[in-house]
Amino acid sequence: MALYLLGRKLMQVAEDALPKGRATTSVRLVLIDAVYHPNSSITEITERTGFTQSVVSDAVARLRKIGVLESEPDPADRRRTIVRATPALREVGRTAPEFPVDALLAKALAAGQQAHVGEALAALELLARLLTPEVFDEDDDSPPFGSRADPSPNPNS
Repeated sequence: MALYLLGRKLMQVAEDALPKGRATTSVRLVLIDAVYHPNSSITEITERTGFTQSVVSDAVARLRKIGVLESEPDPADRRRTIVRATPALREVGRTAPEFPVDALLAKALAAGQQAHVGEALAALELLARLLTPEVFDEDDDSPPFGSRADPSPNPNS
């Protein structure tokens, strides 16, 4: 139960960190999955995100329409559709700074625990690097979630 509650709380922080817009959470998460797992099939995205095939297919169609994803039949199995980010989106992703989540994490911490933001960020970074190594460049040691310069931001700012 504790693991589930932790996961849900982390999803809430992650959703708060995503830029707000007209896209639903499912569309944003399908996009993120396609960026981090290029040349995936609809089925693979479905398995990783937990969304139904119809939700993933709809999200891919919407994202293709606005030009951030592209898809094509899998040359090895023409029944499968392979999805990837467009070159333009990949370039934006390489140059866009990560959004620091220090303040969001401080807000999510239990009352009176805001002084532990630095420790929480370090723990999240370790878990992220261990559980999702495909997301990290081996030569990049920059903090993925926030600034290490100020380990205890003021959550009221």
